[in-house]
Amino acid sequence: MTYYIHAAKFFLKNRTEFGGYLEVTDEGKFGFYYPENEKPNGKIKEYPGKAVAPGYVDTHIHGLLNEDVMKSNWQGINKISEGLLAAGVTSWLPTTITASNDTLTNICKMFAEHRGQERGAKIQGLHFEGPFFTPEHGGAENPKYMVDPDIKLFDGWRKASDNMLIKISMAPEREGSCEFIREAVKEGVTVSLGHSSSNFEDANNAVNAGASMFTHTYNGMNYLSQHTPNIIGAAFSSRLTDCELIADGHHVEIPALRALIQAKGYEHICLITDCMQAGMMPDGNYMLGELPVYVKDGMARLVNGNNLAGSILLLKDAVKNLVDWDIVSREDAVMMASYVPAKSSKILDRCGVIAPDRAADFLILNNDMTLVETYLDGVSRYKVEK
Repeated sequence: MTYYIHAAKFFLKNRTEFGGYLEVTDEGKFGFYYPENEKPNGKIKEYPGKAVAPGYVDTHIHGLLNEDVMKSNWQGINKISEGLLAAGVTSWLPTTITASNDTLTNICKMFAEHRGQERGAKIQGLHFEGPFFTPEHGGAENPKYMVDPDIKLFDGWRKASDNMLIKISMAPEREGSCEFIREAVKEGVTVSLGHSSSNFEDANNAVNAGASMFTHTYNGMNYLSQHTPNIIGAAFSSRLTDCELIADGHHVEIPALRALIQAKGYEHICLITDCMQAGMMPDGNYMLGELPVYVKDGMARLVNGNNLAGSILLLKDAVKNLVDWDIVSREDAVMMASYVPAKSSKILDRCGVIAPDRAADFLILNNDMTLVETYLDGVSRYKVEK
């Protein structure tokens, strides 16, 4: 049955509207937005004082609720998918880490076999974080599996995934990177640069070859210097690339967050979580791939070496953080967690905006950007208990 959402604010694709009514059709799609003085006839759901936003899109997430993309069976993946609704996420890209060819192939096959069967946040594709990385900035990834980019190897994973593999993070200094990027981009794949010791020239050449993103910018990269601009300098100076950013206050300090956002513009910042299996779990010991991790004080760190190892950030909290830190407006924070992630991974036709005939995946938010309710295909699927 078609109904209308009546709320105080609507974060639409090109404009924030104040007051009014948003149509949700009986097919679970968005219809038209009507201003306050054009009250439609039909069922109306009232959300006084609340805002309506597109569902958030997490394009870089490894796990949640003690489940892990690398290890969980389909039941565990569904647990992540349903749990994400409480994080304000309605679409996501399950993200792998560096592993053996056989392991990655089997993960691809599992997702292909169960395509479209997730019960919660929609799986819009897969993101491979690795294995084309440099060991120096491997972070929590196992260097023994790191190799030079190989399009035949990659196409094997793409085939095993039934072409669900749509994004890959890689280090641009590896031999054959530009040739690989050129071919991957022809296939419609988003190439993101990271976990790298790259100089500026190699990163810039990769961008010119078709790479269009930077993976958790600042993290897994050499420090920026005015004399050696390196991969971070390429992120700042490439005008139309998008930068992933972990806005938890631990991975990147607030002034550095502000500097990157101001340099790139809000429309080129892709909020991600890089969340691992300890997300929504208590402090304690966990695993990230094959490496032991401990969680304490809002951070996940390797037991050996103490490096940051993914995060336990939720995307709804990343949005709220940027607003609370007075870095961006509410409107821009929402865009950085919905439109930009979807655009950067070439899935904007399926998620990321409120627009007619798109799936009615949306959020009800308080003025302080805390989550009230999550809708999927026009159906309320999660509601914060009062």
